[in-house]
Amino acid sequence: MPDMDANELGLELPAPQVRERLTPGAPGLGMLAVGLLLLLGAAAFLVIGLMQSGGGGAGFFALGVLCLIATWIALKGLTAVAPGEARVLQLFGRYAGTVRKDGLRWVNPFYNLRKISTRIRNHETAALKVNDADGNPIEIAAVVVWQVADTARAVFEVDDFVAFVAIQTETAVRHIANGYPYDAHDPSQLSLRDNADEITAKLSAEVAARVEAAGVRIVESRITHLAYAPEIAQAMLRRQQANAVVAARQRIVEGAVGMVKLALDQLAASEVVALDEERKATMVSNLLVVLCGDRDTQPVVNAGSLYS
Repeated sequence: MPDMDANELGLELPAPQVRERLTPGAPGLGMLAVGLLLLLGAAAFLVIGLMQSGGGGAGFFALGVLCLIATWIALKGLTAVAPGEARVLQLFGRYAGTVRKDGLRWVNPFYNLRKISTRIRNHETAALKVNDADGNPIEIAAVVVWQVADTARAVFEVDDFVAFVAIQTETAVRHIANGYPYDAHDPSQLSLRDNADEITAKLSAEVAARVEAAGVRIVESRITHLAYAPEIAQAMLRRQQANAVVAARQRIVEGAVGMVKLALDQLAASEVVALDEERKATMVSNLLVVLCGDRDTQPVVNAGSLYS
């Protein structure tokens, strides 16, 4: 896929304020066991504190409260990370890191956690009605396969990275459709219909450049729907049919001329019959009629000669 940056598209995107920083976190199973032990200890201290009277009971009661606080700290920091997910950590508004390692992990209980999916996703645009490079109204739709590559930028650089990808994909599809004709009149010119691989590569590059600010990676993109708008579809169909008929006739004439030349050369080489220029012209005319006609020909037997 060719590289393309925002400057080539005329986009003035601000420099990213944050980038993803991985934080593995502590193993969660050990902290879970510690939290359960602290919870049992807190229950035991509270029961003993309630059963005893005097200063000793108050001490056990205080220990029970402290064990409850420690239990909250131990269990509050637990988070389960599934495969294809990440946790973006914030501490008092500041980005603190991203946990990508799956399993039960333990982090600072004062962190604010946000779950982000890092799975591969599809976004398919609706059938958009745009004008191609020749000004003809067409309908075009595309599907884009994407994935979050930088969770920090996805969360903090844009308001809603899913909506951002959708809008930028639609913008890129419209821009690509406006830049190329539906059908190319020049064989060296790219067209939407005849150069699908080249067009989709350019579409992938443009979408990637537009969503790079959100930390999104484009896997691939494909055009799923391409057609003339209904109001000109019949006229364009007739034009395509006329072009096809002209191309077919041209191919038939080229083949017929080659067959006539081959027939004349073989007759001359084998000396089966000697033909003057007038007989050659008559033979060429008859062969072209037979070979180029779109209907079956009816043979006519000439009982006389060419000159009578």
